Amino acid sequence: MTSVTQLTEPPLTTAGRPAWRHVSVSAVVAGLVAVAISYAGPLLVVLGAAQRAGLDPGQTASWVWAISVGSGIICVSMSLVTRQPVVVAWSVPGAALLITTLGDYAYSDAIGAFIVTGVLTVVLGVTGWFGRLMRALPRPIMAGVLAGVLLPFVLDAAGASAEAPIVAGGLVLAYVLGRRFLPRYAVLVALAAGVTLAFATGTTTAPHLSAGLTVPLWTTPTFDLQAIIGISLPLLIVTMAGQNGPGLAMMHSNGYAANDRLLLGAAGAGSVLFAPFGAHSINLAAITAGICCGREAHEDPARRYVAGISCGVFFVAFGFAGQNIVELLGAVPEQLVTAAAGVALIGALQGALTDVVTADAAAVGAVRVPTNGGRRGAAGLEAGVVTLAVTASGLTVAGIAAPFWGFLAGALVYLVLSVTARRRGA
Repeated sequence: MTSVTQLTEPPLTTAGRPAWRHVSVSAVVAGLVAVAISYAGPLLVVLGAAQRAGLDPGQTASWVWAISVGSGIICVSMSLVTRQPVVVAWSVPGAALLITTLGDYAYSDAIGAFIVTGVLTVVLGVTGWFGRLMRALPRPIMAGVLAGVLLPFVLDAAGASAEAPIVAGGLVLAYVLGRRFLPRYAVLVALAAGVTLAFATGTTTAPHLSAGLTVPLWTTPTFDLQAIIGISLPLLIVTMAGQNGPGLAMMHSNGYAANDRLLLGAAGAGSVLFAPFGAHSINLAAITAGICCGREAHEDPARRYVAGISCGVFFVAFGFAGQNIVELLGAVPEQLVTAAAGVALIGALQGALTDVVTADAAAVGAVRVPTNGGRRGAAGLEAGVVTLAVTASGLTVAGIAAPFWGFLAGALVYLVLSVTARRRGA
């Protein structure tokens, strides 16, 4: 079997040269912009999950610290080791998943489930099973889980706009205009507009800022089978399919022969180490990785790894200011946070929906799913739609959340329809 790594050109490296000689303003700025975008949109999803689960400010700040510092350390270390712009972050669809599931379990059980997810990520990464798994499972089913998790939050942005038309509605309008004139920074533009409108309308509260650094809180993990089934497995699916796969593809498309075993192993190990402090999942980034892997970072591809280092340094710095970040975002209206999270997830939802309705979508490594004259392709399409519908329904059975049941329903539909298609073909 051909691995993902073998499908690209030889890696672009600058081995043996001191990193400081390759530092450039453009690479440092690219790293800063990537972090700013991560905090402008994806972090809001994490705060929404923390709020829905009833976590206290200390636990929430520790969560922000864990995903920020954990991501930063891996960014810096992997960029230095590989001399490639490695950008990791936290799982946005995973955080969206936790909005509906985290409150159903004891927090220590959730921490235990996060550790299980990290361990499984390490195993799938270092063994090379991830590429095999992505080729074995129909892409529409994986995409259906992701789309079903994201869809409700994009819809909630419409409800927030109706409740607060000036603040939330203005934010959505700013996002649309941003997509027209500054597409890469549309979420940043939208958040700036929303905050400005919130201050102008007097709907903000005074944040309680402190000069001290965020102190992470340790939670001793406990392991509950329901939490593992309800959190670990869906979190693993949406993270691997919705973040790690596109993250590898982003690096490949920019000419970097990413070592998938090394990078996924490092991300999974980071998840395990920082899970007791609240980190739900650390994974390869896709959208923000495009900023650090592209020409915006540097004209010379071999010097863009500095952008990955810069991204990591800013992540660590912002992580130790996690308490103040939580306070600042908590000072704005809830509808603003809801709308901002919704527009931040539109791009990911669009990609997931495209994969759902494209029955023979390419899998990781550009391996196409066989269609058997269209019949198995149609089976994958129908299974993907069923997966999306069950996942988006919010169904919970036996304490296990909808994403697991959506995946199970889609897999069963595909199995039945594909077996029937093979028999008819014979």
